[in-house]
Amino acid sequence: MEGQRVEVDGGIMEGGGQILRVSTALSCLLGLPLRVQKIRAGRSTPGLRPQHLSGLEMVRDLCDGNLDGAEIGSTEITFTPEKIRGGIHTADTKTAGSVCLLMQVSMPCVLFAASPSELRLKGGTNAEMAPQIDYTMMVFKPIVEKFGFKFNCDVKMRGYYPKGGGEVVVRMSPVKQLDPINLTDRGSVAKIYGRAFVAGVLPLKVAKDMAAAAVRCIRKEIRDLYVNIQPLQEPRDQAFGNGSGIIIVAETSTGCLFAGSSLGKRGVNADKVGIEAAEMLLANLRHGGTVDEYLQDQLIIFMALANGISRIKTGPVTLHTQTAIHFAEQLAKAKFTVKKSEEEEDASKDTYIIECEGIGMTNPHL
Repeated sequence: MEGQRVEVDGGIMEGGGQILRVSTALSCLLGLPLRVQKIRAGRSTPGLRPQHLSGLEMVRDLCDGNLDGAEIGSTEITFTPEKIRGGIHTADTKTAGSVCLLMQVSMPCVLFAASPSELRLKGGTNAEMAPQIDYTMMVFKPIVEKFGFKFNCDVKMRGYYPKGGGEVVVRMSPVKQLDPINLTDRGSVAKIYGRAFVAGVLPLKVAKDMAAAAVRCIRKEIRDLYVNIQPLQEPRDQAFGNGSGIIIVAETSTGCLFAGSSLGKRGVNADKVGIEAAEMLLANLRHGGTVDEYLQDQLIIFMALANGISRIKTGPVTLHTQTAIHFAEQLAKAKFTVKKSEEEEDASKDTYIIECEGIGMTNPHL
């Protein structure tokens, strides 16, 4: 029924791959035929890149759907979803494209499949411009599981820019419905921990330097907490290519998690990488929210699908989050409100409450 396609403008707001991920996942879940135009129109390399393409193909395969226009550089696709099925699904970016972004598009879908799923995702595990797999495991997983589901994430092989070659296997069972979440009580920072890693030919000293510089930076601002950042060499048989990086997580008394991370690059000294991650973490701790800026937008689709009212407290609302909200409202008809937090301790800070009345999506197969 061509007349009933939902039309999405891929060039508005954040204007990147995220619009594609949110809209195809919702299209798949809601059984809405979709047309996305002007995909990544304003980017230096417009249209679909390998990682977007593998994400689209994965969603198509998850639901035996029909996908047209899906090739590298294409700026328009049409997608007709069918019934979501469980089982084993593979997606391979064949580049350093992020496995975490593949997870973002596929995970909401398989929650509403008929049977358990195993997602075999290949590409970069620690890649630029995307969450690192460590972030997904240490921050995203414990928080997203508050929606009332569990998933298992097994890192078989780590892969870095520019070669990729990583592989992660995600296993999860479907749910009847998602519970709403209420993350509004920040608590106080209770512990700070992390990992600084090197892989391939890089010496462990690089990881030690990153960790030490990060600890020094955090100490200036937070004096009374032990900061435990482990420097480590990734095992040879579990890492493809050369890479280095650091992720630091702060955990609060109420179980909120915040992170700062950074990847090593050629010609950038290790101290600088460590300091960048530490500063990112500290910035995320200053705003008084209960989630960091990277988790914000990843929770929106789950809030939209949940059965009831969800609330999260955030720092400044990112363009990614505004974009996710826009498309969750357009496609799923969920209702969001974003307003400044009125609590006294937030008065001097840039703190917001994002509230959503979810649509109570029900799994038809269970």
